[in-house]
Amino acid sequence: MNMHTRKKEKLYITDLVPDPAVTYPAYYLLSPSMARNEMLLGSLEALHRFDFGYYTTPRTPADIFAMFAGGGFPIYLEKYVVGYFGGRMMVLESHGWKSMSVTEAVFEMGNWRVC
Repeated sequence: MNMHTRKKEKLYITDLVPDPAVTYPAYYLLSPSMARNEMLLGSLEALHRFDFGYYTTPRTPADIFAMFAGGGFPIYLEKYVVGYFGGRMMVLESHGWKSMSVTEAVFEMGNWRVC
């Protein structure tokens, strides 16, 4: 096995949230460090419990980037956890992080949740 190959882990939502309100996707493929990242796990819990009590709608894009700078993961359209890596916004999908499509909806603050 190539020493540069990074092993991904399956994080099953039911292991994180025993009775999720949102069951799709059923798992996420993550690097070992991301699978242990408390801020990411907290955002995934909120998303799959559909409990945004600690989240608010950002007033400006600066609120979103402040959450990124603090190591946090905002939620987009109440469907995706978003990360910021290498100067790019990425959404977490079942098979890992994917570059986020920039559409007009991205600029509407009402589509975001930050804490």
